Amino acid sequence: MRIAIVNDMMLAVEALRRVLLDAEGHQLAWIARNGAEAVKLCARDRPDLILMDLIMPEMNGVEATRRIMAQTPCAIVVVTANVNDHAAKVFEAMGAGALDAVNTPALGALSHRDDTKALLAKIETIRRLIGPVSARKSVAASAPGARPADFKHDRLVAIGASAGGPAALAKILADLPADFPAAVAIVQHVDVQFARGLADWLGGQTSLQVRLAEEGDHPEAGIVLLAGREFHLVLTPSSRWGYMRASVDCAHRPSVDVFFESVSQHWKGMAIGVLLTGMGRDGAAGLQLLRKHGHHTIAQDQATSAVYGMPKAAAELHAATEILALDKIGPRLTNMVAGKTRT
Repeated sequence: MRIAIVNDMMLAVEALRRVLLDAEGHQLAWIARNGAEAVKLCARDRPDLILMDLIMPEMNGVEATRRIMAQTPCAIVVVTANVNDHAAKVFEAMGAGALDAVNTPALGALSHRDDTKALLAKIETIRRLIGPVSARKSVAASAPGARPADFKHDRLVAIGASAGGPAALAKILADLPADFPAAVAIVQHVDVQFARGLADWLGGQTSLQVRLAEEGDHPEAGIVLLAGREFHLVLTPSSRWGYMRASVDCAHRPSVDVFFESVSQHWKGMAIGVLLTGMGRDGAAGLQLLRKHGHHTIAQDQATSAVYGMPKAAAELHAATEILALDKIGPRLTNMVAGKTRT
């Protein structure tokens, strides 16, 4: 892949340059010292991937990501000195279209550093994501645990999102009432180390309770559960949430396709599948399965998507019962679950 670096710190640029030179199959496209320069360079020479710093003079990484995704969209990963110290800006950048975030590797013994390994792993994930999409084998998720005798909830909203997802999720959740009569489960493509921070941040945008999904949780009306492990979040035959550790041929872990497929197989009540902004095709085939099983499906429209990849793939498969603007999705969900309408 051709990879660009956007960073105003010479040591950071050199560290990233060495990582790319030492890795097979990648070449340096260009280097920008600030966000404004990155926007101009990307317009002239769009790379496969941009490694974007957050804090820079003239234009920060959030605004640069927003402009690049609007003008010449490409894959962007936030690479900054300390991701945890800038969690709010990381989620802003992801809302603008960045795919993920990782700490900047330091110079010295790069091949043995955890930060370097994490960066190379993310680059490989992006390479798989933007490369040819391989066929994924159907998976049947299962996990121990019996359906509780007092289980009464029969309405579920299953949401999948990737690049641009945090902001889209915040908007939808903010539009849901405090007495929303359905369970909500979300798979957002995000590194496991940021999942809890994302759940806390989303919880501040809505009157609903938001927390990470744990093994054995059952869907509960008014509770929003977010995938929070490096495994695939799945609904089990006992209508509980679990994490599937088996290898699945897909670029993301957790996968929206695996998530949606498990819901289509094991949810006996009313389900609504929602596929939001994101790069690639993850979730499109799963949304199609949900529709084939008689569930209502919604894809975000192009105009309001930060990255029109995943919902576009769903539209091409005719997997979406409806294609809606972001600000219409929350009210539509509220109306549907209140009336328990399938179509």
